[in-house]
Amino acid sequence: MSWFSRFTKRTNSPFASADFVNPVKVEFHSHLLPGIDDGCENMEQSMEVLKLLQRKGYEKVIITPHIMGDFYKNSKHTIMPVLEQVKEAAAALGITLKLEAAAEYMIDEVFEQKVAEGDVLTFGNNYVLVEMPFQQPSPNMKKVFFDMQVNGYQPVLAHPERYLYYAARKERYNELADAGILFQLNMFSLVGYYNPAVKRAADYLIDQKLVHFVGSDIHGPRHLPVFRDVLQCRSYEVVCTTNALLNNSL
Repeated sequence: MSWFSRFTKRTNSPFASADFVNPVKVEFHSHLLPGIDDGCENMEQSMEVLKLLQRKGYEKVIITPHIMGDFYKNSKHTIMPVLEQVKEAAAALGITLKLEAAAEYMIDEVFEQKVAEGDVLTFGNNYVLVEMPFQQPSPNMKKVFFDMQVNGYQPVLAHPERYLYYAARKERYNELADAGILFQLNMFSLVGYYNPAVKRAADYLIDQKLVHFVGSDIHGPRHLPVFRDVLQCRSYEVVCTTNALLNNSL
């Protein structure tokens, strides 16, 4: 049984309409650089995921490995050489996706220092993908967001639907949006992959038209069945057609 069939109801068909074609051509939240975070373990796994993305019509992938102060101590010096290796392996297999890399930064004291020093990997229009702990907001969140904006960075909050401390008080989503924070929804949330509460929060963000980007947050081949289910999901069609997604501008 797939994640899609397990977590979606059969009433009001959960499947995308027959003529729906995925309009999103740029995937920008993934962990596909082998061996540097909790994503793909080796190049073979990276290539398996990239092949699937190409078959599904994607044209560009911006890979975003974790950077966390005391855990994943990545930087451009660890990320960019591995990106070049992935590009070479992809080209050898006839994969024509345009490949780039940035990062998914944990909002912590180390990241605060990186912002102050201008040592931040960006993508698109000076966007920076950031995340927070799932238990509680980062204590320096407001200061970091302010400092990012003052320094010309545009914060993009990864998977806001997974922060259930916001979902419990949904007006906090609006407060962040009003402060200029963009939201990136995890595609897997739409089929209940994490839990039903996360799916409800995702549906709320879609209904409020607060979704600016969609991303897979794919960590390797183990996520490919879920990814396939999402592309057939009615909720994915809804977010693509009712929210002003910015993926293709990247």
